[in-house]
This record gives sequence, C-alpha cells and structure tokens, in this order.
Amino acid sequence: MLHIVACIKQVPDTKIIKMNPKTNTMDRASAPAILNPYDAHAVEEAVRLKQRYGGTVSVVTMGPPPAVKAIKKCIEIGADEGYLITDRAFAGADTLATSYSLTKALEKIGKILPIDLIICGKMTIDGDTGQVGPGIARRLDIPPLTSVKKVVEVNKEKGYAIVHRKLEDGYEVIQSTLPCLFSVEKEINEVPYSPLPNVIRAARYQPHIWSVDDLEGVDRTLLGLKGSPTIVAKVWPPEKPKGGEMLTGTPQEQASRILSLLLERKELFRDKEVTG
Repeated sequence: MLHIVACIKQVPDTKIIKMNPKTNTMDRASAPAILNPYDAHAVEEAVRLKQRYGGTVSVVTMGPPPAVKAIKKCIEIGADEGYLITDRAFAGADTLATSYSLTKALEKIGKILPIDLIICGKMTIDGDTGQVGPGIARRLDIPPLTSVKKVVEVNKEKGYAIVHRKLEDGYEVIQSTLPCLFSVEKEINEVPYSPLPNVIRAARYQPHIWSVDDLEGVDRTLLGLKGSPTIVAKVWPPEKPKGGEMLTGTPQEQASRILSLLLERKELFRDKEVTG
C-alpha cells in the first residue's frame, strides 16, 4: 500500500490576470484563483497509482487560508487527505524558502504515515521555475525524477520506480529507488471530470491546517522573505507581436526585399559574413 503525497499550489488564472501598469506587478485580484494545472495532473497521476497499487493520496500546499479551495479541488480529483500550512511567517517566500517550508510539512506528514512517493507538477504557471520539486528532493535527500511523462511501475516491495523522462528528442527510461520525487509533465494523463461522490466529499471536506508552530524543528530564518535570497526586481507584460509585411511586386523584387530584411537581422548570422 503506497502513501503518495502531491505538492500543489493555488495560483491566479494567467489567462485572465492583468498587469498593474503603475507597479509593473501582477494584479492578482483581477483573476480567479485555481489549482495549478500541472499540479492537477500530478494529483491525477497519484490517484491512478493508488487505484493501481492501493494506498493513500495526500496533498500539501503552502499559502493563505483561501488555498483550501485548491485542496478541495484535489479531493474532487480523488485525493484522500489535504494539508495546508498557512502563516504570515511563510509570506514572500521564493522557491528556496518554499521548498524548505514544504519539506517541514512533509516531514510531519511522514510521521503520520510514511511517504513512499512525492509527486509535483513540473512547474507553476505563476512562477515558471520548476525549482520547488527538486528543492524538496534535495532537502529530503531522495532522488528527483524531473519531466516525467509516464510512470511504468512503482514497486514498493522491491523499493523501486520506473518512469519515462521526457527529452527534447524523445524520452529516457529511468529506474530509481523509493522513496523518490516525480515532477510531471501535463502529457502524463488527462484529468477527467470528477464523479459526483467526489464532488460531494470535497464540498464537506475540511483539510488539516497547520501554522509554523505546528511544524517541528523549523528555522524561522529560512522562512518567507528572510529565507529568500532572490527577489523579483520587475515584472512586465511581453511586447505585442508586430504585424507582418505583405510583399508585392515581381518574384525578383520580393526576393530582394526578403534578403534586405534578413540582412537587417544581423544576429541571425552571428559572426558569418553575408553578402548580397
């Protein structure tokens, strides 16, 4: 029987969110909060492994009290238990401080029921770093398997897992000892609509909520802003793409215009000399 823990995050819907033109920061109030899409696939994969091998699926997140909504969404997908660590001491955390805080929560969860496998989404859509999962694995001293696109086998009795890890030109087959951590791609599965019993259970479910005082052995200098060596100096929306140019004239004239445009883009040729 496996105990799988999925690390999740509630994020603003980046398809809707707007930028504050005065501060150049995201206006989080302009968009609804959702379960990070990559994390939804992580929870779905955890549930599928539970159905395949038996066991329990827990989810854990760090965030403000409204992050309970994301946990309830995971219960809809099929998770059994949810844990929220919420405290002003966690505020302003970068990926290093976030991985530390979640590690402390995972250590406490592991004392309730030993953890065999941790699954994270590849990245969050509001941060796009992909650093928290490997950071957790490093702190727990377990193998991180990143960019997982398929789980072939998880064998608790023999203590190993086999996965397909996505590469630019294919995939590689990796075998790891347990416990370990997966960070998964969206293509690993499809998240279906939740069955009605799960929806009803999620509506009634109340997650475990812990403050920093509920965690053990926490170094407060490693939390939140104090524990964050990196800062976001500026955020701005990308420039809108410029419209293309419609070429007219004879084929020779159009070819000449194309060559002129290419020569204007000197970076395309690096150190090569191009003559017309």
